[in-house]
Amino acid sequence: MRRKIIAGNWKMNKTPSETVKLINELKPLVATEDADVVFCVPAVSLTIAKEVAKGSNIEIGAQNMHFEESGAYTGEISASMLTDIGVKYVIIGHSERREYFGETDETVNKKVLKAIEHNITPIICCGETLQQREQGVTIDLIRQQVKIALLGVTADQAKNVVIAYEPIWAIGTGKVATTEQAEEVCSAIRKCIAEIYDDATAEAIRIQYGGSVNAENAAELFAQANIDGGLVGGASLKADFGKVVNYK
Repeated sequence: MRRKIIAGNWKMNKTPSETVKLINELKPLVATEDADVVFCVPAVSLTIAKEVAKGSNIEIGAQNMHFEESGAYTGEISASMLTDIGVKYVIIGHSERREYFGETDETVNKKVLKAIEHNITPIICCGETLQQREQGVTIDLIRQQVKIALLGVTADQAKNVVIAYEPIWAIGTGKVATTEQAEEVCSAIRKCIAEIYDDATAEAIRIQYGGSVNAENAAELFAQANIDGGLVGGASLKADFGKVVNYK
C-alpha cells in the first residue's frame, strides 16, 4: 500500500513572518500518521519554515532549483543550498515554471537528475492545457513529459520520485478534473512507468493529483486506486488544508 503524500504549493505567497504564523496555525491541523505532509514555501522562507516546522510531521520543500551545482546563474538556487538547510523535497516542472520561465521537458530532466543526486525527492509536474485535452492528446502528452523527465533515472531511484498530474486548465481556476478524468490520467502514468521500468516500480511510485484540490473534493480524489495524494495550491494557505490532509 503506497503511503499518501499531500503537499502544499504556496507559490509566491506569504512573507517569512507570515510563514511563521501560518505554519504554527496549521501544525495541529495537519498532524497525521497516515500521510506525508510537505509545505513547499518561497525560497526566502525555507530556513525559517524548517525551524518552525521542527518537531512536527511537516517536511519543507522548495518550489524550484537549478540543475547546476553552482555558477553564474543570478537568482537561482542549487541542490546543495537546499540540502544544507535540510530541504527534502522540490517541485520540478510546474506548469507556471514552464509557461512563465521557459522550462522545458529537457530542463526538467536535468533538474530531476540533480535532485536525485542530492537525495532530494523531486515532485515532477506534468499536465495538459484545455486545448490539448480538447484535441485528444492528453495521454500522449503526459507520457512524453513523464518519459523525458525520467531519462537516466534508474528503477531504484524512480521508486522515490513523486509525480504530480496537474491539468493546467484546473490550476487556480476553481475547475477540477472529474474523478474519472484524474484517475484515468494517473492510471496512464503508472502504466507508462511500468513500460519504462517494471510493474514493481510502477506500483511503488506515488502519483499526486493537483488542480483546485480542496476540503470538499479531496476524499473522493484520494480514494482512487492510482491517486496517492495531492499537490495543493490555494487551499494549502488556509486552515482548511487540515481537512485536505485529514480527508478520511
